[in-house]
Amino acid sequence: MTRLGLPASPPRVLVVGDVMCDVYLSGTVRRISPEAPVPVFESQGQYRVLGGAANVAANLRALGCEVFLAGVVGADATGEEVRALLHQQGIADSGLLVDASRPTTEKTRLVARQQHVLRLDRESRQPLAPALSAQLLAQASALLAQVDAVVCADYQKGVCTPALLPPLLARARTAGRPVFVDPKARDFTLYRGATVLTPNLAEVEQASGIVPEDEAALARAAATLLAQSQAQALLVTRGKDGATLFESGQPPLHFPAQAREVFDVTGAGDTVIAALCMGVLCGLSLPEAARLANLAAGIVVGKLGTAVVTWEELQDALQRARAAGPRKVLTREELVRVLQAHRQRGERIVFTNGCFDLLHVGHTHYLQQARALGDVLVVGLNDDASVRRLKGKERPLLPQEQRARLLAALACVDYVTLFSEDTPLTLITLLRPDVLVKGGDYTPETVVGRQEVEAYGGKVCIVPYVAGVSTTALIESICARYGAAGLPSQRSR
Repeated sequence: MTRLGLPASPPRVLVVGDVMCDVYLSGTVRRISPEAPVPVFESQGQYRVLGGAANVAANLRALGCEVFLAGVVGADATGEEVRALLHQQGIADSGLLVDASRPTTEKTRLVARQQHVLRLDRESRQPLAPALSAQLLAQASALLAQVDAVVCADYQKGVCTPALLPPLLARARTAGRPVFVDPKARDFTLYRGATVLTPNLAEVEQASGIVPEDEAALARAAATLLAQSQAQALLVTRGKDGATLFESGQPPLHFPAQAREVFDVTGAGDTVIAALCMGVLCGLSLPEAARLANLAAGIVVGKLGTAVVTWEELQDALQRARAAGPRKVLTREELVRVLQAHRQRGERIVFTNGCFDLLHVGHTHYLQQARALGDVLVVGLNDDASVRRLKGKERPLLPQEQRARLLAALACVDYVTLFSEDTPLTLITLLRPDVLVKGGDYTPETVVGRQEVEAYGGKVCIVPYVAGVSTTALIESICARYGAAGLPSQRSR
């Protein structure tokens, strides 16, 4: 994914959920109040932006979508502010119902020197009255025939109730519309019928009852929530650790954080779900759309306050990612997903493995020959602990991160993945390469994984080494030349 093209006509999206207004008071804090031991905030300015479901709508609009917003505001000045802000961004307010019994949800943040000092909330969490909920359901359902997708932004402010969501999601599914949900409920059965859910880690823990303290625990929690919701996938946002896609029947796919500098994470989840939805509507696969959403999150957290990511910003980020080159060093879970796409294109997967400590011409010649045996070359790289077990406590000379980066820099190497076992058998069984390659000091009968590969129709190839070139020989040569007297630079001092 290098450049994303817009569809011939703008995608049309229905956004349903808790509409909010975010208010920012900017100022300074220089002293403590003489009346009480609290800081004195000296207000210097104020601005208002759309929040909650309205911010999701604003993000979709900024990405080029035509947006229909269905929600509730109060009969108050803040509700009028929300309507005015929607008009400014080209979003119709005809889907907003008025509930005179509740205020428009308003979150006021006091910000001094780009730091949040305090947040004041004005809201009601009471569920909508049955008649109003039925009216909102009828209004949203009527729009299903006009849209390409539905986004539900549930902030637990009384709109996304059992009276609204289950029937709406069922009707969307019948109409063939994908549904993207930003969930807050403890019970994910509320979201049955959704295509993708985008919870954060705290929401995953709250809903599953499993503390996601490591990758295995997170995977168990995700499986629990997928079963509850019967969704196709979960995209779990993980703050500084990026995001992970859990898709039914597929291994997890992790996306590292993309932010260069984080100013404010407020509203980042709104941007994620908007970009994810837009990516799918542009024809991307779920993994590609998830990568796009993660990229959008990295942009929006670099802005202060609730913000949106524009189509142009996203395209620029994609161009920068392209200039930086493809990511070659992958986890084994990521690699399984990537290789699946290569196989769907009919490409032949070649696998080899080794320590590749102190990379030399023998290695490069060997890898080039291996690459010539297929379309994609995957290198399984021993991690530092396994190298020490195989080669001795003095090895490796270069840590695993450096060895992986050196291999990835070679044009003949497509992907590198680390393994910690003494042999690559588990990795070979997982990746199922078409061709398994080893160096000339092996015979086919001694190659680990030969039986497994040949059993499913793959082949084993032995590639000759360059005579007289090895890491051990290089180490011995360096020690012989410089070991006693020191390096030339040291002798000249």
